[in-house]
Amino acid sequence: MCLAVPGRVMEISERDGTRMAVVDFGGVVKDVCLEYLPDLEVGEYAIVHVGFALQRLDEESARKTLDLFAELGLLQEEFGDPWEAAAGTGATEERQ
Repeated sequence: MCLAVPGRVMEISERDGTRMAVVDFGGVVKDVCLEYLPDLEVGEYAIVHVGFALQRLDEESARKTLDLFAELGLLQEEFGDPWEAAAGTGATEERQ
């Protein structure tokens, strides 16, 4: 499954002419492209899908969504170790 997940912008930089950010998804940190939201600032939240920030989101909504995703195990499913998942160990084994 591939989710659109809310995350908080931690830092912004330009890489090879592309506006990029380091985004925190409830403890998981990833690089994200900001080209669709050029005015997004550090500290703001955005919904991110496949590495692209798509829509600004208020903090309360972002936190509620992250809490719900964590409760349902969707953050682990989305951001878990792909090698672990491919090997059928760890979190994947717990569900069987």
